[in-house]
Amino acid sequence: MTAPVLPGFDVEQKTVEIGGHTMAYVDEGSGPPVLHVHGNPTWSFYFRSLLSTLPGDGFRAIAPDHIGMGRSEKPALADYPHTLGRRVADLTAFVDALDLREPISLVVHDWGGPIGLSWAVENLDRVDKVVVLNTGAFPLPADKRIPWTLAAARLPVIGDVAVRRLNAFSLGALSLGSGRWLLGAEARRGLLAPYDSPAHRVAVHAFVQDIPTGPDDPAQPVLEHLAERLPLLDTRPVQVHWGMKDPVFDGTILRHLEGRLPHAEVHRYADAGHYVLEDAADRIVPRVRAFLAEGR
Repeated sequence: MTAPVLPGFDVEQKTVEIGGHTMAYVDEGSGPPVLHVHGNPTWSFYFRSLLSTLPGDGFRAIAPDHIGMGRSEKPALADYPHTLGRRVADLTAFVDALDLREPISLVVHDWGGPIGLSWAVENLDRVDKVVVLNTGAFPLPADKRIPWTLAAARLPVIGDVAVRRLNAFSLGALSLGSGRWLLGAEARRGLLAPYDSPAHRVAVHAFVQDIPTGPDDPAQPVLEHLAERLPLLDTRPVQVHWGMKDPVFDGTILRHLEGRLPHAEVHRYADAGHYVLEDAADRIVPRVRAFLAEGR
């Protein structure tokens, strides 16, 4: 797929075959690898503030686009399972395909948390450091309910019309996902660029439908397994950046995360939302750079 021409994201697009599908990724610089794992409805563009700076610090900054997302191949629903378990398998295959032998630092956001951290807890000896941006890494806690907007997007007919045909999920996130009333023009243009038709929004919709709300949902056992093993990551340096205006991954979710990772270095941003790296890049990027450089 041809890379969209986007201000602020002038990086080379590379590709690799993963599970019979073409996965696009960014691979900039050389040195210890830093693997960025995005969520929904974003793509590698979301990490551009880190991808443009970490190579200058002597790191190899890598950011894949999940299958169906960003500049990767966008298969039809019948041609790809679009499940959390498959996403974890794809990331595992991606790491192996790039032959990343050095310890890897992870930067995860949104669905990138369950995907990237599921890989990490099974490969602790290959993990250096972890940076967490507004995400969940466990089933929905008993004291937290799924917002009605996400519940509606999961409904078969309503969700198909709103998410796939009208692009309401991606468009709504530009406002609801920010601590501001609306993200800036560069961010809006870049985040929407790959999702320009209903056929290109299949994965966006599928990610929403994969949100588990009960034990029978396919993603539930994956999240339960991750929740059991997540405390193992407390033996690694973990830095957390949390937008406190996030309507989904709010203070309640953060408290549960801190309970599992009590030694994590946590930074709260009262003025930032779910797209915390968009709202607070000027504060987050320097902290991430210093965190990754510590001890080198």
